[in-house]
Amino acid sequence: MSMKFTKNTSDFFVPDSSPMPRAAGRVTHLCVGAHQDDIEIMAFHGVRECFGKTGKWFGGVVVTDGGGSPRTGKFASMTDGDMKRVRLEEQREAARIGQYAFVAQLGYPSAEVKDRENKNVAADLKKIFEASGAEVVYLHQPFDKHETHIATLGHCLRALVELPEERRPKLVLGCEVWRDLDWLDDTRKVPLDVGGMDELASRLLCVFESQVVGGKRYDLGAMGRRAANATFAQSHGVDKAEGVTFAIELTDLVRGKEVGSVKEFVEKALGELAADVRRKTEKHL
Repeated sequence: MSMKFTKNTSDFFVPDSSPMPRAAGRVTHLCVGAHQDDIEIMAFHGVRECFGKTGKWFGGVVVTDGGGSPRTGKFASMTDGDMKRVRLEEQREAARIGQYAFVAQLGYPSAEVKDRENKNVAADLKKIFEASGAEVVYLHQPFDKHETHIATLGHCLRALVELPEERRPKLVLGCEVWRDLDWLDDTRKVPLDVGGMDELASRLLCVFESQVVGGKRYDLGAMGRRAANATFAQSHGVDKAEGVTFAIELTDLVRGKEVGSVKEFVEKALGELAADVRRKTEKHL
């Protein structure tokens, strides 16, 4: 049995060579990221939860093809086609290192992902959601400043509401990449402990040599953010973890027959920040 996706360049990789249905069906924690290395930045919590554990498996999905990546040094002269091949193999290597159940790379150009009317992206994602039945799903968060990330989130939400309600994940989390979530009200913020496995975390980030050596030190940035989040998570208590990433729960957005109002969801969270800043400035300034 195979899982056929829209693009003939798509790739479904299983590090331990298990049959595709078994590889997908065993997944308990699943991340959908827009680009190669997004998974390792935003969902290390899921990797950490499953790594070396019996009965827990992490799976990853990359939506875009990696062709538009910035490049310098030894990668400067590479064509978009070259970069696609390099980034696909880097993501496969991350799956090997992280002992993923599988990693699917759907191979869409960013322009197609940013087309809200493109039904193929959600259709491909629905196939993966149906096959995996993951309990925890990590997605991009709606405050991210990268447009392709927001577009990917939209396709994910539309795919999830197409599932029967009993097949939808129990927990859907929007995670940090291109904008931190430390500003969220504490009642809305979900701290994820990612400490204690720094060697694995660093290896996963550094495998993306085309980015790290090619001009974007995501390894340093991501690890630094995790340490900063752990320290600055609360002002009146000692650190509870060595590393933290923040998420916002999105589960309610996929509980009905249609995607819940993302606009209202976003505006409410922003309103809470505005109200908190206004209250303190009016009181003390």
